[in-house]
Amino acid sequence: MRWRFDGWIAGLGTTSGTRIVLGHWPRSPLGPFSDVMAERPDGHRLLLAPSGEVAAFVGATYRFDEVRTVPVRVTTGVEWRVDAGPLRLSFRPGRRGPLGLLLRLVPPPLARTPAWIAAIDHPARLVLPGVRTRGSAGNGRREWYGAQDLRPITRARATWAGTDLGGLADVTPPVRFGFGSVPSRPALVRVTTTVSAGAGPVPA
Repeated sequence: MRWRFDGWIAGLGTTSGTRIVLGHWPRSPLGPFSDVMAERPDGHRLLLAPSGEVAAFVGATYRFDEVRTVPVRVTTGVEWRVDAGPLRLSFRPGRRGPLGLLLRLVPPPLARTPAWIAAIDHPARLVLPGVRTRGSAGNGRREWYGAQDLRPITRARATWAGTDLGGLADVTPPVRFGFGSVPSRPALVRVTTTVSAGAGPVPA
């Protein structure tokens, strides 16, 4: 069995130490949804999911200390806005650099295939330390991240339960939800994520 999620992942840090990973999935087996993974300065890992179904799937694929089901609303555009439980976040993507331009040259059907993703895993680790494009997830699942674009996040503001989280910062230390982290520099990545159950054949 396999599941494919098509959308965007935004990863950023704050000067207060909270690191945030937003998944925005217009196309997925669970329907359109967005979710937020947050790691607090003390290492507490929290999932903010919009439904019990999303909470169950994501919670079984990644590692969290706490899972909350809350409305998650995302507005995209020149500036992205996120309203999710205790989190209020806005950020602005900048112009893509050389890596983003290079990713856009790969035909999307190829960029989404696990064979291609496996082939670029080691180069990706060299270019973006902490990032892995494939690996083992929870409950015997495997994952492949097919990146198709990357833009830096140049500006962000976030509050948690009304408290300002400070300015934009690198994702340091790396987040610990799965087998790899998002890029250390704040970024918005266009991505197709494939999740496979069991140890059967690699999905095409």
